Amino acid sequence: MLQVERMPDDSRSTILIVDDNPDNLMVLSELLMPDYRVKAATTGEKALRIARAEPAPDLVMLDVMLPDLSGYEVFGRLREHPVSAEIPVIFVTAMDSIEAQVQGLDAGAVDYITKPIVPSLVLARVRTQLDLKLAQDRLRGQNAWLEAEVERRLADNELIQTVSIRALAHLAETRDPETGNHILRTQSYVYELGQILCRHAAFCRIMDDAYISLLTRSAPLHDIGKVGIPDHILLKPGPLSPDEWVIMKTHARLGYDAIELAERDAERPVAFLSLAKEIARWHHERWDGGGYPDGLAGEDIPLSARIMAIADVFDALITPRPYKPTISFDNAREIIAAGRGSHFDPAVVDAFLETYERFVAIAVRHRDAP
Repeated sequence: MLQVERMPDDSRSTILIVDDNPDNLMVLSELLMPDYRVKAATTGEKALRIARAEPAPDLVMLDVMLPDLSGYEVFGRLREHPVSAEIPVIFVTAMDSIEAQVQGLDAGAVDYITKPIVPSLVLARVRTQLDLKLAQDRLRGQNAWLEAEVERRLADNELIQTVSIRALAHLAETRDPETGNHILRTQSYVYELGQILCRHAAFCRIMDDAYISLLTRSAPLHDIGKVGIPDHILLKPGPLSPDEWVIMKTHARLGYDAIELAERDAERPVAFLSLAKEIARWHHERWDGGGYPDGLAGEDIPLSARIMAIADVFDALITPRPYKPTISFDNAREIIAAGRGSHFDPAVVDAFLETYERFVAIAVRHRDAP
């Protein structure tokens, strides 16, 4: 096997010549070596080993008639291996019939050269195929860079969006500091409910991965409207009076209105803002129609808000407040189960009961500091 080793500063293309005739190998090697690195093999198996070793050759010049495998078999096996699949192949053979040439090109070879070779023609065809491969490699590299850049920018956009949502949600928390890790917990509860409901026949068409991601991202904005509630009501340590409660309930509509104003400023619809509006306005509605602000009932309440309702109530029940004691996880579970079909969507309650242990784990992991 003839092989010329690459020098450290040698950036020439590498050509693998495959031919069982030493004279043919010598002729082609002497023709190509002034301009290219040359490797040679006298059998198909040796050619495959060389082609699959790194660095792979840039071009293969392949005889059709070999002692172990036919050139067509070698070509097929080159295409099956990821390292050699993209290497261009030129058939070089004494089979000079039109049918043989068509067969070689139909197999996928980039060119077909007949023996005896014409040196200037061989050099021109080799140069053409190497230039084409170089252009294709550059194009693949550019495409890979563009894909990576698109992914990076999408990731940056998602991060900016997530941070912006968290900033807005924490702004609401600064008005109501007792909520602590409420945002993290409810966001995680919503995600867990989505993972159960996506397998439910009634919800599987809407509850795909994209919807669950948007829902989870939107959840922290559910109480953004509390920014508009006066301090003497929002921070009152005891129960609210009837008049104060009327004002407190306006936070649902205030949150909806604020998000809608932001949505109007966008050049095009933003999916997560649509869900955020639903959650902010209707997560205090009840399945039986006794909630607020619009008294919606049953499936008239958006699914996003029905999911948020259970996440919000569970967290409110297990979190201590100056005006109420905390209750145990199991007691909170029983209260939500008792609200099945009255306060809450029965299907969402069933999902909650199925993933209840995950709710507890989330509550423990994100427990407020003393």
